[in-house]
Parts: sequence; C-alpha cells; structure tokens
Amino acid sequence: MPDDAAYLLCAEDAAAAFFGAAAAGSSACTAGTGADDGSCCSAGEEESAASIAELIGGEADYSPRPDYPDRLRSRSIDPAARAESVAWILKVQEYYGFLPLTAYLAVNYMDRFLSLHRLPEDGWAMELLAVTCLSLAAKMEETLVPSLLDLQVEGISRYVFEPGTVGRMELLVLTALNWRLRSVTPFTFIDFFACKVDPGERHTRCLIARATQVILAAMHDIEFLDHCPSSMAAAAVLRATGETPSLESVGPEAAVRWCIGLAEDAISSCYRLMQQLVIGNVRTRAASTTAASAANLCCSDEVLSSHSSSSSSPPPAKRRKRSPPGI
Repeated sequence: MPDDAAYLLCAEDAAAAFFGAAAAGSSACTAGTGADDGSCCSAGEEESAASIAELIGGEADYSPRPDYPDRLRSRSIDPAARAESVAWILKVQEYYGFLPLTAYLAVNYMDRFLSLHRLPEDGWAMELLAVTCLSLAAKMEETLVPSLLDLQVEGISRYVFEPGTVGRMELLVLTALNWRLRSVTPFTFIDFFACKVDPGERHTRCLIARATQVILAAMHDIEFLDHCPSSMAAAAVLRATGETPSLESVGPEAAVRWCIGLAEDAISSCYRLMQQLVIGNVRTRAASTTAASAANLCCSDEVLSSHSSSSSSPPPAKRRKRSPPGI
C-alpha cells in the first residue's frame, strides 16, 4: 500500500473543478430553507440554471456503459448479485447514518466498474466490490468514516476482507473509473428542481426528503439504469409534488422548462416507472402487514414448539475472512 499522500493523489481534470462549483450553485437553492424572504430560489437563478444545464450535458460521462442495462437483463452480468450488493450498501448506509448521496455514489461506482470489467462468479467478489465502492464514496462525502473492518458490519456482511485487500481493490476501481469520483447524480439536481415547484420554500424540505426516498428505492431496479440522473431527479420531484396536496400538480411537460437539456419523453418514462415502484412498494408493505397479522394468530403451542426448536439449533456460522489471491 502506498503512503497516504500518494494514495490520495487524483488525476481528475478541470471538469471536476467546474463540477464542484456548479453543484454548489445548485445546492445553494435550499441553503436558506426556512427563511421568510423567499429569496433563495431567485438569487442567482439564471447562473444556477446555466450551471445545471452544463451538468446535464456532461452527466453521461459519469454513467455506466450504454449496454450495461441490457447485459443485466440478459444475465450476462448477474442481476441478483447486483441486487444483493445494492441492498448491502443501503443497510450499511442506514446503520452508520451516511448521507443518501454516499449510498448512491457507491452504487454508481459499482455499476460503472461492472460495465467495464467482469468479476469472478463468486459471492465474495461482488461483496468485495460493494465494500470497496462504499469505502470510496464515504471518503468522498462523509466527515467521519469507519475503518475498513468496521465498515463490514457484522450481521450484514457475509465476509470480512483485510484492509490491504480492500485497499488494492480501491486502486483497481479508481483506475477503472479514471479517478472520476465526483459523479453527477440525481442529488446534483433535486434541490434546484424542488425550488422550481415550490419557489416559496414552504414545502422544499419535504419535497427533497420524499424525492430522496424514491431515488434510493429506485437503485434496486435495473430499469432505472436506462435513465440519466437529471431525468430521475425531475421525475422524483414530480412524484413528491404529487404527494403534497397543498402544491399544484406539475407534469413532465412543465418540468422540461425547468432547465435547458431536460427531455419530456425521458422524464415521462422515468416518472411512470417511479409510479409503478411506489405502488409496488405500497402493495408489498400491505402484504407484509397482513402476513405479520396472520402470524400473530399462531397458537401458543406452535410458538412454544418454535422456541424449543430454535433453542436447540447450533449457533450461526462465523463470517468467513477472505483475502482473495490476485487482488
């Protein structure tokens, strides 16, 4: 492992510097949420719109290869393994209270890497990649980052990888991504879009929170990989607006006027997917509630029998520590 200074050297080009300035401009929209003068959405709006348009123009540079979704659908890349990795990332994000952006970046790094390189068809390889990508994302966005061993939370992780193994994998991922970690994501846009539908800022925080939930839920579904971050952000804000009775309903035909570069067809398609996602989640929760209620009606004999059986079961197997050769 190289020394810390050399290890953190980054070869990102000048576009990364622009990204930082542009993203700061978009997030400035909600920096003053709660103020009474309603000035945050109007101050520098023209400059922010120009910055957002530039980011939309370059967002494809931070996405997986265009054929990646089709390779997942054809199972050339295992979609189940990807789903497990996304679920692991979200569980660890919740466990440590990481920012939603951290989880999204981790999945973005993972998808971009998988679109470029094939991994061994073993569970440990995908988990190692997930640990690596979450570690990199946490270093980018979090002020407090757990150690590499602590990041592999017991009870959530199946394997434990040595820090040196994860460090070597980090270099492989960084090289594959050309050190371009300051990705354009839906979170680059949702503050700006939320201000467009709520210029008075009365519901901006709620809109952003709900849009964030929808975006995180969408990461599980490979169909959203066909959609660019700006379309996902716009569709998520539209969905959140539709759930806020005091806000006037907004459709994709209006959203496309928020900024140059947005496409109505893309937003409409993504919005329909999000509608299906939300409806599906509601049905799943309802079914889970029904099943839980039915389970509570089990007779005491069955409960006692289950308790007796579980108490005589062997303890769970310990996690396997892996230090794969060649990584």
